[in-house]
Amino acid sequence: MKKISYKWGKEMKHALVIGGTGMLANVTLWLLDNNYQVSIIARDSQKMESLINKSANKSYITPVLVNYENDNKLRKELELLINKKGPIDLVIAWIHTGAIHALPSILEVISNTSELWELYHVLGSSNDLNEIKKNLTIKNNCLYRQIQLGFVIQKLTSRWLTNNEISNGVIEAIIKRRDQHIVGKIEPWDRRP
Repeated sequence: MKKISYKWGKEMKHALVIGGTGMLANVTLWLLDNNYQVSIIARDSQKMESLINKSANKSYITPVLVNYENDNKLRKELELLINKKGPIDLVIAWIHTGAIHALPSILEVISNTSELWELYHVLGSSNDLNEIKKNLTIKNNCLYRQIQLGFVIQKLTSRWLTNNEISNGVIEAIIKRRDQHIVGKIEPWDRRP
């Protein structure tokens, strides 16, 4: 499949963001500003429209309105997306724990259609990163990386990360290409909010 190119000849990469209209909205906008066409999996058309309106590069956003808990529909939408926009080079995935088949489906479909690609799996503070990775089938053409979201300690209290802090941490992990990256603190555990 052919890569999409800017009209002035620079080759664009194709990113897929799951959670890209909410918590990871600033990651989506950053990718658009850094030579990516961005496809976004979301359920909420109003949030999608709001994000598109914030972008200076609206024509490089492809909405994929699907509930990723519906595995068959997710697979079909991914295949249609790849046929239309080309292989995916980068995935940033924030997937709720109830959707147990979503990430394995994404891994399979993209690994079967892309040469070499990166997956940044965004996980909550209580996840065991090694256990998560052990339970996934990751093919050789996927560079699997994990981002764990923690919390912020402020004197005698603590709080969860803001969406901006999360997005900045995810962007840092992408820039530094870290296999494991922690945003905020995950210890001491008894200080979590």
